[in-house]
Amino acid sequence: MPLFLTHLSTKEPRKSTSNKLSEKNRFRDSISSGWGVSVGGCEARRVNQMEGFNSNVLYGNEDNGVVVRKRVMVVVDDTSHSKHAMMWALTHVANKGDLLTLLHVVSPLRGDESSSSSYLVNYLGSLCKECKPEVEVEALVIQGLKLATVMSQVKKLEVSVLVLGQKKPSSIFNCLCGSNSSSTEEFVEHCINNAECLTIGVRKRSQGTGYYISTTWQKNFWLLA
Repeated sequence: MPLFLTHLSTKEPRKSTSNKLSEKNRFRDSISSGWGVSVGGCEARRVNQMEGFNSNVLYGNEDNGVVVRKRVMVVVDDTSHSKHAMMWALTHVANKGDLLTLLHVVSPLRGDESSSSSYLVNYLGSLCKECKPEVEVEALVIQGLKLATVMSQVKKLEVSVLVLGQKKPSSIFNCLCGSNSSSTEEFVEHCINNAECLTIGVRKRSQGTGYYISTTWQKNFWLLA
């Protein structure tokens, strides 16, 4: 059961009208020439599209004149790469009327952090609403094992796109010192390959502009925008 749930919007959460498994399969077969990028209300630009992306799903699709909205989920915590992934999802994937779900998973061994977790997701949700008020934002805190919780929520909430923050690949020094970056990458890889929706790993470049994007089809694709 969720420890904390709040909607940072006056609208009711949308109900899904599509089959997520079929959506994921359609990505493989439909590649358009480009996809728009809207950043904080600024005029959209066009960039080369990664193989496997379907702009109809990322940016909404019309079914008999009715625009089908999507749910975009981002797994968040107090790290910088998590925040970068959240902002990327907000500016590159979520559109007007879409529902952005911020999921924070609390370890079963650290259940006393519910108040700080609630503050964290509310703070991040507020940033999203300030940046893009036309997107509905939902903050969700659940106690449990991270991988199992994320996979179950993707299925339960019928998520269209899952966005995960990635760290810079660890150096030999970090590996020898017991860095947990490898476990983070294993988590992201498992979700990319097994989640019942399109899953995107996002890592902001440490130097210069742009992001490195990973999906089932391409790894560390450099996206300039």
